[in-house]
Amino acid sequence: MRTISDLGPIEGKKVIVRSDFNVPLDENGAITDDGRIRAALPTLEKLISANAKIIILAHLGRPKGERKSEFSLEIVSKKLAQLLPNTSVSFSPETIGEQAIENINKLNNGEIILMENVRFDKRETSKDDIQRNELAKEYARLGDLFVSDGFGVVHRKQASVYDIAKLLPSAAGELIFKEVSALEKATKNPERPFAVILGGSKVSDKLGVISALLEKADKLLICGGMSYTFTLAMGGEVGKSLQEPDQIETVKKYIETAKKNGVELVLPSDTVAAFDFSPDSESKIVPSSEIPNDMEGLDIGPATAQSFAEALKDAKTIVWNGPAGVFEFDKFSTGTKAIAKALILAKKNGAFTVIGGGDSASAVRKFGYGENDFSHISTGGGASLEFLEGKTLPGLEVLN
Repeated sequence: MRTISDLGPIEGKKVIVRSDFNVPLDENGAITDDGRIRAALPTLEKLISANAKIIILAHLGRPKGERKSEFSLEIVSKKLAQLLPNTSVSFSPETIGEQAIENINKLNNGEIILMENVRFDKRETSKDDIQRNELAKEYARLGDLFVSDGFGVVHRKQASVYDIAKLLPSAAGELIFKEVSALEKATKNPERPFAVILGGSKVSDKLGVISALLEKADKLLICGGMSYTFTLAMGGEVGKSLQEPDQIETVKKYIETAKKNGVELVLPSDTVAAFDFSPDSESKIVPSSEIPNDMEGLDIGPATAQSFAEALKDAKTIVWNGPAGVFEFDKFSTGTKAIAKALILAKKNGAFTVIGGGDSASAVRKFGYGENDFSHISTGGGASLEFLEGKTLPGLEVLN
């Protein structure tokens, strides 16, 4: 991939940077995890030092082509200004057009302007190449060069990620290089034993990655909502827990493939089951295959947490994508926290540990753990999954 250095002298140039500022917000619209904004700083600081004029394109949420105030990036511009106190950071309510260009023309060297949410325009995520290209041409009018630095969106063909890179001299930012280097180290030729922990809600969301990992990993640990379909496939009872009966036959094949390939498949043996999906619901620990009909699993139990820790003890490479339970509820965050602690210990013992973005990254930050506790915390949940699966990511391919 081309680097920023490959763009030549950039002093005074207007550099468009595609960042991923899709941060989680609470019910009052406040940012609850600024990890993705902080991850963008190395690239921005490099461009500031080079005296470029920096124009940031980004998205927040899924406004589906409509201008919605709750998805405005103005709150992100304020956070970015706090993180870069010595840099002028302004906000443009317009993303494209003459007013946007007028706002950009006020920039001095080394200053930043964050444009409004690119997803307020339905062409940004259109499946129609012509529509996306029309919008990308509007973006290209804003600057001279393009730097792609939003790893969380490189698995998508979107106007501000893929199409614009064809129209302007383009390069990958510091974050993209960091992400690709870490994920390649973890997957191309991992030091073994290579263990992968997959959690989250649905098996159907991770069919491809499970198939791929059954050919690569030495150990595959399954948790979260997706584990209940595995339990069903093995003849267990899961009560009201998340489940996908239409995936049972597929899961049975996965179990057979794991045996055939010598992959150690570790499934939950006990579950923290609750009567309701609520933070304070009455709960009890039950065998994972015997969840009562009026209860649902919301976390792995202590025996499972222990078996996961044992399985990870000798691993030299560990990738974790997806929480073990409903970590957003403190009462049901114990299992996810136990996995985080197991990875921290593994790193101290010399393992290369990767948090695969998304909810896993949000969870470890919620627990107060930082970047130094793990070898790498990815900013892209879906992108890191597709990378693990071995798919071609359009936003990376276009930079080659």
